[in-house]
Amino acid sequence: MLSDLLLLLCFAIISVIVFRQLRLSNIVAYLFTGFVLGPSLLNFLDSYHEIELIAEFGIVFLMFSLGLEFSLNKLIEMRRSVFGLGALQVIVSFFLFYFISQFFAMTWQQSFTIAGILTMSSTAIIVKVLSDQQQLHSKRGKLAIAILLFQDLAVVPFLIIIPIIAVPNLEGGFVMPLLLAFVKGAFSVAVLLAIGRWILPRFFDEMGKVRFDEIFILSNLFVTLFAAWFTQFLGLSMALGAFLAGMMLAESHYRHQLSADIRPFKDILMAIFFISIGTLLSFDILRDNLVLLLLMVVGMMLAKILTITLAALIMKEKLTTALGVGIALAQMGEFGFILVALASKYQLLDDEVSSLLIATGVISMSLTPVLVKYSQKITREVLHHYEKVFHFQKTLPGQFSDHTIICGYGRVGQIVSRFLRAESLPFIVLDRDPMRVKEAREGGEQVEFGDASRREILLIAGIEKAKLLIITFNDLQRALALLGQIRAINPNVKVLVRTKNDQGLDALYEAGATEVVPEVLEGSLMLVAHVLFLSGVPRKKIMQRLDCERRTKYQHLHGFYYGKESQNEKNTWNIEQIHAVVLPETSEFIDSFVLQFHFSGVSIKSLHRKSGDEVSLSEKTRFKARDVVLLQGNKSELLKAEKVLQRKNYQSPI
Repeated sequence: MLSDLLLLLCFAIISVIVFRQLRLSNIVAYLFTGFVLGPSLLNFLDSYHEIELIAEFGIVFLMFSLGLEFSLNKLIEMRRSVFGLGALQVIVSFFLFYFISQFFAMTWQQSFTIAGILTMSSTAIIVKVLSDQQQLHSKRGKLAIAILLFQDLAVVPFLIIIPIIAVPNLEGGFVMPLLLAFVKGAFSVAVLLAIGRWILPRFFDEMGKVRFDEIFILSNLFVTLFAAWFTQFLGLSMALGAFLAGMMLAESHYRHQLSADIRPFKDILMAIFFISIGTLLSFDILRDNLVLLLLMVVGMMLAKILTITLAALIMKEKLTTALGVGIALAQMGEFGFILVALASKYQLLDDEVSSLLIATGVISMSLTPVLVKYSQKITREVLHHYEKVFHFQKTLPGQFSDHTIICGYGRVGQIVSRFLRAESLPFIVLDRDPMRVKEAREGGEQVEFGDASRREILLIAGIEKAKLLIITFNDLQRALALLGQIRAINPNVKVLVRTKNDQGLDALYEAGATEVVPEVLEGSLMLVAHVLFLSGVPRKKIMQRLDCERRTKYQHLHGFYYGKESQNEKNTWNIEQIHAVVLPETSEFIDSFVLQFHFSGVSIKSLHRKSGDEVSLSEKTRFKARDVVLLQGNKSELLKAEKVLQRKNYQSPI
């Protein structure tokens, strides 16, 4: 057995490294390990039954950790989502999968088990993916967690019921054993919660006073295994006892330490558990039923998306949020594998069905990160094709005159529209993000779906009678194309363009922009205004300085000194920068006129003598040795101009 464990661990390590590079879950790597080393392929495991016994303790520690997460306060706080949306999803999904299984000539016990397996989603994968994509605390993330919490609770009844209904010859007589099992379950809950309330706090207080880490860890293991043994002694699942043990310690101030202590044991044993599940996969069965497997994966995921979206809509969630949650929870979960293992142990499911269910779980879990990443895009495309709200209303033509057209309803567009509304000024908003338009319209905003760069859209929005048009999106090429369309239809309308920086400033003015507002430069001006005001400069003088900067197109704000970090920023190569060049005594430019120096794309911003005095640039100004020349331009051209100024043999620097 030791050699088998070493082989398992070695292959598991390699699989995890490879699957991590593929951005797939560790669970998939463990299942793959069991599949390869199991009887279906290499058949290297002689001690399969011993490994399966060890794997059962992985479920025990997983359920204990899960119990630690079930804070009653948390459940009460999220009760509407957990016991409303979560319960509705489990019920709808369960009955849908149950009736679908009945069409494939399954017994009601098998249909019950399969429905329970497919109803569950993966808590471990979803939490990690949402956390990695910083969506855990979003509306969609909170709803997903609420559903997963109820699914985790729903596992407990399945752990009780499946062993009962698996007993043969129970037709007409399963009610009493089931009631007896629930009575035993209620008794175990009462006993263990009583122990957790009155005995365990004092027990761990004493263990904590010892201040010996090993004693605390051993005590943690003892409590977990004792609870598992107690429920097994009553004829119930060990996992149920472990879950109850975690729940009775969930409100304890030791919960975080207990979770940290138990995690190494849980992770290792859960790895062995998933490896043992992987051995149930049969290569021959998967090969002979490849089409059926693909249909199961697609059918299960579409069914879960449908049921979860429907449940969320019934709970009055927005369509975009509901569909996003459905896409995120479309996979089969790790608790589904636990139920497969339990059903296989009691011979409730044959090898073919078990293998297909496990393969369905593996494939769906592998697709989850990609689906979550592109869920917003998928939702947007679906709503674009099927939601009527994204079409212009017939009342738009001629609806406004002397109004403002806002192109783009991102953060800037929304802020502008709020101020216009506050002043009761007429305006219309155009945006080509259907999901954003849908959410805004549901919130009572007058936003229309459409690409503002198209001539017919501008005409519908009343560009011919508009007083002002604002381009809020940060896309230089789209802005230039839009300006061309605008000027061809209405040369007199004022156009205000928002950009990120001063790149393309002149091009925008040449294309017909009335005013261009670079965010970075305007932000700098606001900071300067505050600095001058706090320094005692009169407000009127400050406003004059700001107006002067805007009239001269931010001349004093153009260019900046680049450093080492700028070398890694691709965008900085296209933005004007400032570079200081010290003129060596050997330069051929010594005593030549400054204004005669010309280099494509580079200009001389200022000239300082070695004493530090700035020299005014005129036709009579000459270069002197050790002069500091401030050059302005693109970085690539600045480096070339520096070499020209410092070279010994003068050549025309054109």
